[in-house]
Amino acid sequence: MKRPIWALCVLGVLAACGAAPDRYIVPSPEAADRQRIAFRAVEIREISLPAYAASDEISLQGLDGRVTSDGAVLWADTPERAVALELARHLARLSGARVASAPWPFESFPDARLELRFESLVANDAGQFVATGQYFVAVTDGRRERSGVFDLAVAFDPAGGPQAIAAARGQIILDLARFVAVNGLR
Repeated sequence: MKRPIWALCVLGVLAACGAAPDRYIVPSPEAADRQRIAFRAVEIREISLPAYAASDEISLQGLDGRVTSDGAVLWADTPERAVALELARHLARLSGARVASAPWPFESFPDARLELRFESLVANDAGQFVATGQYFVAVTDGRRERSGVFDLAVAFDPAGGPQAIAAARGQIILDLARFVAVNGLR
């Protein structure tokens, strides 16, 4: 009687373990160019992503508009945190300014605060990684506050799978950093 119960317990534990999901790190393309901005210090205050883009699962939008994902294919980091860190790194490298995501880690306050609200951040079956939304620049010293919209796309090879999608996301966040530096932070 003890053996069958023990065997069932072992089988139950093995079934619960299953295979671990694959996790993909977003590669960071180098920003070789420089872009002057009007601020010495910028805080990336908030990144707001749609539910599918905020999920750990890597999503893909079909030609019919349906967004699907697979629980076995995940981002290596939580998307909102990762996008904020990527943007901070790219803006700092592009501008030479002190840029950090919230919470602000320095004693002196930032000259400007940046907030991004994404309408979409998704790869599609047509081989485009799309980012659309709005940015907002809040300035504490009375200078003109700014806002604007972005609508960016980066091509990728859908046959490249999750690695190609991750590389495209890395490139689109660099392109977004350039766009915000030129249109929102100058």
